[in-house]
Amino acid sequence: MKNLRLLIIVWCALGAIDSPGQLLKDLKKQAKKVIPTKSGLTEEEVGRGLKEALNKGIEKGVTRVSKPDGYFKDPILKILMPSEAKSVESKLRSVGQGKLVDDAIVSMNRAAEDAAKGALPLFKDAIKAMTIKDAMNILRGEDDAATQYLDGATRNPLTNKFLPIIKASLDKVGATKHWSAVFNTHNKIPFVKKVNPNLEEHVTERAINGLFILVAKEEKEIRNNPAARTTDLLKKVFE
Repeated sequence: MKNLRLLIIVWCALGAIDSPGQLLKDLKKQAKKVIPTKSGLTEEEVGRGLKEALNKGIEKGVTRVSKPDGYFKDPILKILMPSEAKSVESKLRSVGQGKLVDDAIVSMNRAAEDAAKGALPLFKDAIKAMTIKDAMNILRGEDDAATQYLDGATRNPLTNKFLPIIKASLDKVGATKHWSAVFNTHNKIPFVKKVNPNLEEHVTERAINGLFILVAKEEKEIRNNPAARTTDLLKKVFE
């Protein structure tokens, strides 16, 4: 309040100046930094708090899914065959080739778990680039506003950078071999429509979706559960 009164006094004093235009613009710009938000924090502090919350959610999410079974044993995150390959899966299971499909599904999830380790620095770069305006919009937004911002800011570059990581991981854990076995076996069945979706794109998309699901869950927890705000700044920003 003291800062606000000071700004008003200065503002009134500018009336005596012949050409106050630029000074008024400068003053308005500074006012945004000085006048506190409804939480009593400056916009810069809000920005730091939101970045802290996002970093916390990302670190927790990446740590969780990069462990063995991080994707595979989570019913929400588990990577399954793509929708266009459901008929392939059904046909192979019906002819006693269920293990072939199961091996492919396990290997896709292992690749995502292995590749997830490389996602953290990509997310952190996007968070670092967040502006004060972005932070204020997020603070006033929905429970997943920060996650939506991160999705919009990183989805395309993250996909481009994640694809080669996923490809290397798919080869590393043998997923490429299992995937080829599934579709080669299916496509040899008489009279079936030949199908062979892009393995790297499918696993990359599902792996990234899984990370955003976990970040959104952590963001909602921080916004709604005081116990999840583990630092003083988070407590103030989300009070």
